Amino acid sequence: MSTVVPAFEVDEAGLAQDLRTRFDGVRRATEALCATLETEDYVLQSMPDASPVKWHLAHTTWFFETFLLVPEAKHSRAESPEYSYLFNSYYNAVGDRIPRAQRGLLTRPTVAEVYRYRAAVDSRMRDWIERLDATDLRRLAPTIVLGLNHEQQHQELILTDLKHAFGSNPLRPVFRERAQITERVSSPLSWLEFGGGLCHVGRDGTGFAFDNEGPRHRHFLDPYLLSNRLVTNGEYLGFIDAGGYDRPEFWLSDGWYARQTHGWKAPLYWEKRDTSWQSFTLAGMKSVDEHEPVCHLSFYEADAYARWAGARLPTEQEWESAVASLPIEGNLAETECFHPSALGCHEDSRALAQCFGDVWEWTRSPYSPYPGYQPVAGALGEYNGKFMCNQMVLRGGSCATPRSHIRASYRNFFPPEARWQFSGLRLARDMPR
Repeated sequence: MSTVVPAFEVDEAGLAQDLRTRFDGVRRATEALCATLETEDYVLQSMPDASPVKWHLAHTTWFFETFLLVPEAKHSRAESPEYSYLFNSYYNAVGDRIPRAQRGLLTRPTVAEVYRYRAAVDSRMRDWIERLDATDLRRLAPTIVLGLNHEQQHQELILTDLKHAFGSNPLRPVFRERAQITERVSSPLSWLEFGGGLCHVGRDGTGFAFDNEGPRHRHFLDPYLLSNRLVTNGEYLGFIDAGGYDRPEFWLSDGWYARQTHGWKAPLYWEKRDTSWQSFTLAGMKSVDEHEPVCHLSFYEADAYARWAGARLPTEQEWESAVASLPIEGNLAETECFHPSALGCHEDSRALAQCFGDVWEWTRSPYSPYPGYQPVAGALGEYNGKFMCNQMVLRGGSCATPRSHIRASYRNFFPPEARWQFSGLRLARDMPR
Protein backbone atom coordinates (compact mmCIF):
# COMPACT_ATOMS: atom_id res chain seq x y z
CA MET A 1 0.00 0.00 0.00
CA SER A 2 1.51 3.32 -1.03
CA THR A 3 2.90 5.73 1.54
CA VAL A 4 3.54 8.47 -1.01
CA VAL A 5 2.75 11.93 0.32
CA PRO A 6 2.39 14.81 -2.16
CA ALA A 7 4.82 17.69 -1.96
CA PHE A 8 3.44 20.73 -0.19
CA GLU A 9 3.68 24.36 -1.21
CA VAL A 10 1.79 27.16 0.53
CA ASP A 11 0.35 29.90 -1.65
CA GLU A 12 -2.16 32.58 -0.88
CA ALA A 13 -4.81 31.24 -3.25
CA GLY A 14 -6.31 27.95 -2.18
CA LEU A 15 -4.36 27.73 1.07
CA ALA A 16 -7.17 25.93 2.91
CA GLN A 17 -7.45 23.34 0.14
CA ASP A 18 -3.66 22.86 0.12
CA LEU A 19 -3.65 22.28 3.86
CA ARG A 20 -6.56 19.83 3.78
CA THR A 21 -4.95 17.87 0.94
CA ARG A 22 -1.66 17.69 2.73
CA PHE A 23 -3.35 16.83 6.04
CA ASP A 24 -5.33 13.98 4.50
CA GLY A 25 -2.28 12.65 2.66
CA VAL A 26 -0.05 12.54 5.73
CA ARG A 27 -2.72 11.03 7.96
CA ARG A 28 -3.52 8.33 5.39
CA ALA A 29 0.16 7.56 4.90
CA THR A 30 0.60 6.88 8.62
CA GLU A 31 -2.29 4.45 8.70
CA ALA A 32 -1.13 2.80 5.45
CA LEU A 33 2.10 1.85 7.20
CA CYS A 34 -0.01 -0.12 9.69
CA ALA A 35 -2.13 -1.96 7.14
CA THR A 36 -0.42 -5.35 7.60
CA LEU A 37 -0.20 -5.25 11.41
CA GLU A 38 -2.07 -7.50 13.81
CA THR A 39 -3.60 -6.04 16.97
CA GLU A 40 -0.80 -7.49 19.10
CA ASP A 41 1.80 -5.62 17.03
CA TYR A 42 0.35 -2.24 17.95
CA VAL A 43 0.99 -2.48 21.69
CA LEU A 44 4.54 -3.81 21.88
CA GLN A 45 7.36 -1.68 23.32
CA SER A 46 10.67 -3.52 22.93
CA MET A 47 12.90 -0.97 24.70
CA PRO A 48 12.54 2.39 26.48
CA ASP A 49 13.74 4.37 23.44
CA ALA A 50 11.01 2.89 21.24
CA SER A 51 7.26 3.40 21.47
CA PRO A 52 4.28 1.19 20.58
CA VAL A 53 2.67 1.85 17.21
CA LYS A 54 -0.60 2.59 18.99
CA TRP A 55 1.11 5.31 20.98
CA HIS A 56 2.54 6.91 17.80
CA LEU A 57 -0.95 6.93 16.24
CA ALA A 58 -2.44 8.57 19.30
CA HIS A 59 0.40 11.01 20.01
CA THR A 60 0.38 12.48 16.51
CA THR A 61 -3.38 12.98 16.88
CA TRP A 62 -2.95 14.54 20.33
CA PHE A 63 -0.53 17.04 18.77
CA PHE A 64 -3.19 18.49 16.45
CA GLU A 65 -5.80 18.46 19.18
CA THR A 66 -3.57 20.06 21.82
CA PHE A 67 -1.80 22.74 19.78
CA LEU A 68 -4.58 23.65 17.35
CA LEU A 69 -8.11 22.46 18.07
CA VAL A 70 -8.34 23.07 21.82
CA PRO A 71 -6.66 26.52 21.93
CA GLU A 72 -7.88 27.82 18.56
CA ALA A 73 -11.17 26.18 17.60
CA LYS A 74 -14.15 27.79 19.31
CA HIS A 75 -16.22 25.48 21.50
CA SER A 76 -13.62 22.72 21.05
CA ARG A 77 -12.47 20.43 23.82
CA ALA A 78 -10.28 17.37 24.10
CA GLU A 79 -11.84 14.05 23.10
CA SER A 80 -10.66 12.58 26.41
CA PRO A 81 -9.03 14.46 29.31
CA GLU A 82 -6.86 11.42 30.10
CA TYR A 83 -5.23 11.46 26.66
CA SER A 84 -3.15 14.52 27.50
CA TYR A 85 -1.40 12.48 30.20
CA LEU A 86 -1.17 9.29 28.16
CA PHE A 87 -0.01 10.74 24.84
CA ASN A 88 2.06 13.80 25.70
CA SER A 89 5.66 13.07 24.77
CA TYR A 90 7.94 15.64 26.42
CA TYR A 91 6.08 18.96 26.52
CA ASN A 92 6.50 20.00 30.15
CA ALA A 93 4.54 23.20 29.59
CA VAL A 94 1.47 21.15 28.64
CA GLY A 95 1.44 19.02 31.78
CA ASP A 96 2.46 15.69 33.29
CA ARG A 97 2.83 12.56 31.18
CA ILE A 98 3.28 8.84 31.56
CA PRO A 99 7.00 7.91 31.67
CA ARG A 100 8.32 6.97 28.25
CA ALA A 101 9.42 3.50 29.32
CA GLN A 102 5.86 2.71 30.46
CA ARG A 103 4.08 3.41 27.16
CA GLY A 104 3.96 -0.32 26.47
CA LEU A 105 1.74 -0.81 29.52
CA LEU A 106 -1.15 1.04 27.87
CA THR A 107 -3.37 -1.83 26.81
CA ARG A 108 -6.20 0.70 27.11
CA PRO A 109 -7.37 2.68 25.26
CA THR A 110 -7.66 -0.10 22.72
CA VAL A 111 -6.34 0.04 19.18
CA ALA A 112 -9.91 0.49 17.94
CA GLU A 113 -10.43 3.41 20.33
CA VAL A 114 -7.23 5.07 19.11
CA TYR A 115 -8.38 4.77 15.51
CA ARG A 116 -11.73 6.30 16.49
CA TYR A 117 -9.80 9.10 18.21
CA ARG A 118 -7.84 9.71 15.00
CA ALA A 119 -11.01 9.74 12.91
CA ALA A 120 -12.75 12.19 15.27
CA VAL A 121 -9.81 14.62 15.32
CA ASP A 122 -9.37 14.31 11.55
CA SER A 123 -12.99 15.28 10.99
CA ARG A 124 -12.74 18.22 13.38
CA MET A 125 -9.48 19.41 11.77
CA ARG A 126 -10.96 19.36 8.27
CA ASP A 127 -14.05 21.28 9.35
CA TRP A 128 -12.00 23.77 11.34
CA ILE A 129 -9.58 24.49 8.50
CA GLU A 130 -12.55 25.04 6.19
CA ARG A 131 -14.08 27.61 8.57
CA LEU A 132 -10.93 29.63 9.26
CA ASP A 133 -10.90 33.15 7.86
CA ALA A 134 -7.92 34.27 5.78
CA THR A 135 -6.14 36.02 8.66
CA ASP A 136 -6.34 33.05 11.05
CA LEU A 137 -5.51 30.60 8.30
CA ARG A 138 -2.30 32.44 7.48
CA ARG A 139 -1.46 32.79 11.18
CA LEU A 140 -2.02 29.12 12.01
CA ALA A 141 -0.76 27.49 8.79
CA PRO A 142 2.83 27.22 10.17
CA THR A 143 1.60 25.20 13.19
CA ILE A 144 -0.51 22.94 10.97
CA VAL A 145 2.48 22.32 8.73
CA LEU A 146 4.66 21.70 11.78
CA GLY A 147 2.16 19.08 12.95
CA LEU A 148 2.30 17.38 9.55
CA ASN A 149 6.09 17.27 9.55
CA HIS A 150 5.96 16.03 13.13
CA GLU A 151 3.73 13.17 11.99
CA GLN A 152 6.15 12.32 9.18
CA GLN A 153 8.87 11.98 11.79
CA HIS A 154 6.65 9.51 13.59
CA GLN A 155 6.04 7.58 10.36
CA GLU A 156 9.77 6.91 10.32
CA LEU A 157 9.74 6.04 14.02
CA ILE A 158 6.91 3.55 13.46
CA LEU A 159 9.16 1.70 11.03
CA THR A 160 12.29 1.82 13.18
CA ASP A 161 10.44 0.91 16.37
CA LEU A 162 8.59 -1.95 14.67
CA LYS A 163 11.86 -3.24 13.25
CA HIS A 164 13.36 -3.35 16.74
CA ALA A 165 10.27 -5.09 18.11
CA PHE A 166 10.15 -7.67 15.32
CA GLY A 167 13.92 -8.11 15.47
CA SER A 168 13.61 -8.94 19.17
CA ASN A 169 11.16 -11.73 18.36
CA PRO A 170 12.81 -15.17 17.89
CA LEU A 171 10.41 -15.81 15.01
CA ARG A 172 11.84 -12.81 13.13
CA PRO A 173 8.42 -11.92 11.63
CA VAL A 174 8.05 -10.09 8.33
CA PHE A 175 6.57 -6.61 8.47
CA ARG A 176 6.20 -6.33 4.71
CA GLU A 177 7.80 -8.05 1.76
CA ARG A 178 10.47 -5.90 0.22
CA ALA A 179 9.44 -3.91 -2.85
CA GLN A 180 11.23 -5.00 -6.01
CA ILE A 181 13.98 -2.60 -7.01
CA THR A 182 16.76 -2.85 -9.55
CA GLU A 183 19.88 -3.50 -7.52
CA ARG A 184 23.26 -2.15 -8.49
CA VAL A 185 26.85 -2.94 -7.68
CA SER A 186 28.33 -0.18 -5.52
CA SER A 187 30.64 2.12 -7.43
CA PRO A 188 34.33 2.23 -6.48
CA LEU A 189 35.04 4.48 -3.52
CA SER A 190 36.72 7.70 -4.55
CA TRP A 191 37.50 11.03 -2.93
CA LEU A 192 35.92 14.27 -4.10
CA GLU A 193 37.57 17.62 -3.40
CA PHE A 194 35.72 20.58 -1.90
CA GLY A 195 37.49 23.89 -1.78
CA GLY A 196 36.13 25.16 1.49
CA GLY A 197 36.04 28.87 2.20
CA LEU A 198 33.13 30.95 3.42
CA CYS A 199 29.78 29.23 3.02
CA HIS A 200 26.23 29.75 4.23
CA VAL A 201 24.61 27.07 6.42
CA GLY A 202 20.97 26.66 7.41
CA ARG A 203 17.55 26.99 5.82
CA ASP A 204 17.35 29.87 3.36
CA GLY A 205 13.85 30.93 4.38
CA THR A 206 11.83 29.30 1.61
CA GLY A 207 9.46 26.46 2.48
CA PHE A 208 9.08 24.64 5.77
CA ALA A 209 11.97 24.07 8.15
CA PHE A 210 12.26 23.20 11.83
CA ASP A 211 13.52 25.98 14.06
CA ASN A 212 16.84 24.19 14.65
CA GLU A 213 17.72 24.59 10.95
CA GLY A 214 18.26 28.33 11.40
CA PRO A 215 19.18 31.07 11.47
CA ARG A 216 21.08 30.84 8.21
CA HIS A 217 24.60 31.97 8.95
CA ARG A 218 28.13 32.13 7.60
CA HIS A 219 30.63 29.39 8.33
CA PHE A 220 34.23 29.02 7.24
CA LEU A 221 35.41 25.63 5.98
CA ASP A 222 38.94 24.48 5.34
CA PRO A 223 39.31 22.48 2.09
CA TYR A 224 38.18 18.90 2.58
CA LEU A 225 37.51 15.57 0.89
CA LEU A 226 34.30 13.52 0.93
CA SER A 227 33.82 9.96 -0.23
CA ASN A 228 31.62 9.74 -3.30
CA ARG A 229 29.22 7.28 -1.64
CA LEU A 230 28.24 5.67 1.64
CA VAL A 231 30.35 3.00 3.34
CA THR A 232 29.13 -0.47 2.32
CA ASN A 233 28.54 -3.67 4.26
CA GLY A 234 31.50 -5.23 2.46
CA GLU A 235 33.82 -2.45 3.56
CA TYR A 236 32.53 -2.66 7.10
CA LEU A 237 33.14 -6.41 7.10
CA GLY A 238 36.79 -5.55 6.56
CA PHE A 239 36.74 -3.63 9.84
CA ILE A 240 35.11 -6.58 11.62
CA ASP A 241 37.54 -9.10 10.12
CA ALA A 242 40.48 -6.88 11.11
CA GLY A 243 39.36 -7.11 14.76
CA GLY A 244 38.06 -3.55 14.80
CA TYR A 245 35.63 -4.26 17.64
CA ASP A 246 38.51 -5.52 19.80
CA ARG A 247 41.04 -2.75 19.12
CA PRO A 248 40.55 0.17 21.52
CA GLU A 249 42.95 2.40 19.58
CA PHE A 250 40.16 3.14 17.10
CA TRP A 251 37.51 3.98 19.67
CA LEU A 252 36.64 7.08 21.64
CA SER A 253 36.78 6.47 25.39
CA ASP A 254 32.99 6.58 25.81
CA GLY A 255 32.61 4.49 22.69
CA TRP A 256 34.92 1.77 23.97
CA TYR A 257 32.98 1.72 27.23
CA ALA A 258 29.69 1.37 25.28
CA ARG A 259 31.16 -1.38 23.09
CA GLN A 260 32.25 -3.34 26.18
CA THR A 261 29.04 -2.69 28.09
CA HIS A 262 26.76 -3.81 25.26
CA GLY A 263 29.03 -6.48 23.84
CA TRP A 264 28.93 -5.04 20.32
CA LYS A 265 30.59 -7.26 17.71
CA ALA A 266 28.76 -6.13 14.56
CA PRO A 267 26.00 -3.70 13.51
CA LEU A 268 22.61 -4.10 15.14
CA TYR A 269 20.52 -6.91 13.56
CA TRP A 270 23.57 -8.75 12.16
CA GLU A 271 23.90 -12.44 13.06
CA LYS A 272 26.71 -14.85 12.18
CA ARG A 273 25.27 -18.12 10.87
CA ASP A 274 27.96 -20.70 10.21
CA THR A 275 30.46 -18.74 8.12
CA SER A 276 28.15 -16.09 6.68
CA TRP A 277 26.48 -12.97 8.04
CA GLN A 278 22.73 -12.49 7.98
CA SER A 279 20.77 -9.39 8.87
CA PHE A 280 17.23 -8.86 10.07
CA THR A 281 15.23 -6.54 7.83
CA LEU A 282 11.59 -5.48 7.76
CA ALA A 283 11.19 -8.23 5.16
CA GLY A 284 12.73 -10.85 7.46
CA MET A 285 16.21 -12.36 7.65
CA LYS A 286 18.43 -11.75 4.60
CA SER A 287 22.04 -12.43 3.72
CA VAL A 288 24.20 -9.36 4.19
CA ASP A 289 24.70 -7.79 0.75
CA GLU A 290 28.23 -6.41 0.51
CA HIS A 291 27.13 -3.66 -1.91
CA GLU A 292 24.44 -2.16 0.33
CA PRO A 293 25.25 0.73 2.68
CA VAL A 294 26.09 -0.46 6.18
CA CYS A 295 23.29 0.41 8.58
CA HIS A 296 22.28 0.48 12.24
CA LEU A 297 25.58 1.80 13.55
CA SER A 298 26.03 3.96 16.60
CA PHE A 299 28.05 7.16 16.29
CA TYR A 300 30.82 5.37 18.17
CA GLU A 301 30.96 2.54 15.62
CA ALA A 302 30.87 4.96 12.69
CA ASP A 303 33.67 7.01 14.22
CA ALA A 304 35.76 3.91 14.98
CA TYR A 305 35.38 2.63 11.43
CA ALA A 306 36.40 6.02 10.01
CA ARG A 307 39.56 6.05 12.15
CA TRP A 308 40.39 2.49 11.11
CA ALA A 309 39.94 3.51 7.46
CA GLY A 310 42.35 6.44 7.87
CA ALA A 311 39.58 8.99 7.61
CA ARG A 312 37.02 10.79 9.78
CA LEU A 313 33.35 11.68 9.82
CA PRO A 314 32.38 14.93 8.08
CA THR A 315 31.13 17.91 10.00
CA GLU A 316 27.51 18.80 9.38
CA GLN A 317 28.63 22.04 7.70
CA GLU A 318 30.88 20.14 5.29
CA TRP A 319 28.04 17.79 4.45
CA GLU A 320 25.46 20.53 3.89
CA SER A 321 27.79 22.67 1.80
CA ALA A 322 28.61 19.69 -0.43
CA VAL A 323 25.01 18.58 -1.10
CA ALA A 324 23.11 21.89 -0.96
CA SER A 325 22.57 22.10 -4.72
CA LEU A 326 21.70 18.43 -5.28
CA PRO A 327 18.13 17.26 -6.00
CA ILE A 328 16.19 15.34 -3.36
CA GLU A 329 16.28 11.86 -4.84
CA GLY A 330 17.28 8.43 -3.65
CA ASN A 331 16.03 5.38 -1.78
CA LEU A 332 13.47 7.11 0.42
CA ALA A 333 10.20 5.87 1.95
CA GLU A 334 8.32 6.19 -1.33
CA THR A 335 10.26 3.25 -2.81
CA GLU A 336 8.64 1.12 -0.06
CA CYS A 337 11.87 -0.85 0.13
CA PHE A 338 12.48 0.19 3.77
CA HIS A 339 16.04 -1.09 3.51
CA PRO A 340 19.30 0.50 2.30
CA SER A 341 20.38 -0.42 -1.22
CA ALA A 342 23.06 0.36 -3.78
CA LEU A 343 20.34 1.82 -6.00
CA GLY A 344 21.58 5.38 -5.56
CA CYS A 345 25.17 4.68 -6.60
CA HIS A 346 26.31 6.46 -9.74
CA GLU A 347 28.38 4.63 -12.29
CA ASP A 348 30.55 7.74 -12.33
CA SER A 349 32.59 7.54 -9.12
CA ARG A 350 33.47 11.23 -9.55
CA ALA A 351 29.91 12.23 -8.62
CA LEU A 352 28.54 12.59 -5.10
CA ALA A 353 25.95 9.85 -4.57
CA GLN A 354 23.49 8.53 -1.96
CA CYS A 355 23.21 11.89 -0.23
CA PHE A 356 19.48 11.50 0.44
CA GLY A 357 17.83 8.31 1.63
CA ASP A 358 19.28 4.87 2.40
CA VAL A 359 20.80 5.75 5.79
CA TRP A 360 21.10 8.76 8.03
CA GLU A 361 24.75 9.82 7.91
CA TRP A 362 26.48 10.40 11.24
CA THR A 363 28.53 13.59 11.39
CA ARG A 364 31.18 14.53 13.92
CA SER A 365 29.14 17.60 14.91
CA PRO A 366 27.49 17.83 18.31
CA TYR A 367 23.88 18.95 18.22
CA SER A 368 24.07 22.56 19.36
CA PRO A 369 22.29 25.81 18.47
CA TYR A 370 23.30 27.85 15.46
CA PRO A 371 24.49 31.43 16.14
CA GLY A 372 21.47 33.54 17.00
CA TYR A 373 19.12 30.57 17.50
CA GLN A 374 16.00 31.24 19.53
CA PRO A 375 13.33 28.58 20.12
CA VAL A 376 9.78 29.52 19.23
CA ALA A 377 7.62 30.90 22.01
CA GLY A 378 5.43 28.69 24.16
CA ALA A 379 5.28 24.93 24.53
CA LEU A 380 6.31 24.33 20.91
CA GLY A 381 9.67 25.84 21.84
CA GLU A 382 10.38 22.49 23.53
CA TYR A 383 10.29 20.70 20.16
CA ASN A 384 14.02 20.93 19.41
CA GLY A 385 15.92 23.37 21.57
CA LYS A 386 15.92 21.50 24.86
CA PHE A 387 17.65 18.49 23.29
CA MET A 388 20.77 20.44 22.35
CA CYS A 389 23.00 18.49 24.71
CA ASN A 390 24.64 15.03 24.55
CA GLN A 391 23.41 14.37 21.00
CA MET A 392 25.18 14.08 17.64
CA VAL A 393 23.89 15.35 14.29
CA LEU A 394 22.90 13.08 11.39
CA ARG A 395 22.10 14.25 7.87
CA GLY A 396 20.43 13.12 4.68
CA GLY A 397 17.41 10.99 5.62
CA SER A 398 17.00 7.24 5.24
CA CYS A 399 15.02 4.56 3.44
CA ALA A 400 12.23 5.28 5.97
CA THR A 401 12.14 9.07 5.44
CA PRO A 402 9.38 10.57 3.25
CA ARG A 403 10.80 12.48 0.29
CA SER A 404 8.68 15.56 1.02
CA HIS A 405 10.10 15.66 4.54
CA ILE A 406 13.85 15.82 3.87
CA ARG A 407 16.10 18.67 2.67
CA ALA A 408 19.78 19.59 2.75
CA SER A 409 19.44 21.69 5.91
CA TYR A 410 17.57 19.04 7.94
CA ARG A 411 19.33 18.29 11.26
CA ASN A 412 18.48 14.95 12.83
CA PHE A 413 19.99 14.12 16.19
CA PHE A 414 20.41 11.09 18.43
CA PRO A 415 22.58 10.06 21.39
CA PRO A 416 25.90 8.55 20.26
CA GLU A 417 24.94 5.05 21.48
CA ALA A 418 21.72 4.90 19.39
CA ARG A 419 21.68 2.05 16.85
CA TRP A 420 18.03 1.28 16.08
CA GLN A 421 17.67 4.07 13.56
CA PHE A 422 18.70 3.56 9.93
CA SER A 423 22.11 5.16 10.54
CA GLY A 424 25.36 4.73 8.62
CA LEU A 425 28.25 6.85 7.42
CA ARG A 426 30.17 8.63 4.71
CA LEU A 427 33.89 9.25 5.08
CA ALA A 428 35.71 12.57 5.08
CA ARG A 429 39.32 13.67 5.16
CA ASP A 430 41.23 16.91 5.53
CA MET A 431 42.70 18.14 2.26
CA PRO A 432 46.45 17.35 2.20
CA ARG A 433 48.46 20.50 2.81
